[in-house]
Amino acid sequence: MRLRTVLATVTAGLAAATCLTAGPAAAATAPAATARDRTGAGDHSCSPSVTLDRFSDALDKTTYHGSYAGNFSALARDRHGDLAALSDRSELFTLDRRTLKPTGVVALADEKGAPLDSEGLVVDRDGTRLVTSETEPSVRRYSRDGRILDRLPVPDALRVAPAGRATANQTFEGLTLLPGGRTLLASMEYALGGDDARTVRLQTWQRTGDGHFRLAAQYAYRTDDASLGVPEVQAVPDGRLLVLERGFTAGTGNTVRLYLADARGATDTSGVERLTGQSGVRPVRKTLLTDIAACPSLGATARQPQPNPLLDNIEGMTVTGRDARGRLRVLLVSDDNANAAQTTRFYYLRVRV
Repeated sequence: MRLRTVLATVTAGLAAATCLTAGPAAAATAPAATARDRTGAGDHSCSPSVTLDRFSDALDKTTYHGSYAGNFSALARDRHGDLAALSDRSELFTLDRRTLKPTGVVALADEKGAPLDSEGLVVDRDGTRLVTSETEPSVRRYSRDGRILDRLPVPDALRVAPAGRATANQTFEGLTLLPGGRTLLASMEYALGGDDARTVRLQTWQRTGDGHFRLAAQYAYRTDDASLGVPEVQAVPDGRLLVLERGFTAGTGNTVRLYLADARGATDTSGVERLTGQSGVRPVRKTLLTDIAACPSLGATARQPQPNPLLDNIEGMTVTGRDARGRLRVLLVSDDNANAAQTTRFYYLRVRV
């Protein structure tokens, strides 16, 4: 979702975008990530469970073959080891995993050729891409070259009103494939109309014998506050979930928290019409891993007020592997909304679960 930002920056953002796309430099690739990596010195701990290795602004306000290399809403590991980075402006980039340098970009569209508000991304075991759009919402399967191969069913209640009870631009934000590859899970960003304002629904699908996905269980996840949404979820090897909760307050900045969640034992809410305090539903259990504001800034700067200058509109997340101590290597990215007051920033974390 293109999170609300300070309106006073819009004019400056448009001017900056014009400068970026004009002239022969528009087709240039981004500089190597090392040019603007920051590793800092001293303690890199964010909490007992999370360490920030470094961050990189290498792609901030850059273009690749005429496409703006920003607006990133999701990340995923490609089968070949590189990164897939999804722009919510209907473009899917391939990035070199070491330098972040773009090596390819593919345009995405719906069945009528219209652009998507693309938010969630999974690279499936056969290399195809599962992509959410929060407009309807939808989940579509695409080939590597951007052809639509399939479209998954969506429960009526999760559709945008008046077709359902969801609010536009507050639907499927996160998408992940659980270990084993048989269960796909998408997170709504905010609550449905009629549900408790802090409760978002996690929808799952099960893979059938012919490779398609059918609707399966649904779960209730409670955010810390009604102002916080869920922009991303990622499965970890034991089947639990890393969950981002994010919000924005003008004049103060972003709140971004990372949780470890477990849906085992949670109530299947697919048959529960209204999730309220009286519904008797067992929500997904969660444990706070860290508030990103508690991480060391490592020399980061912010273009608008933030509790920590490291922060921005963090929206994408993927697990890239483990280190020698068994900690997960987790990569986050912020969506800069092509706004001069925001930054496309990658965050390299180590997470003990």
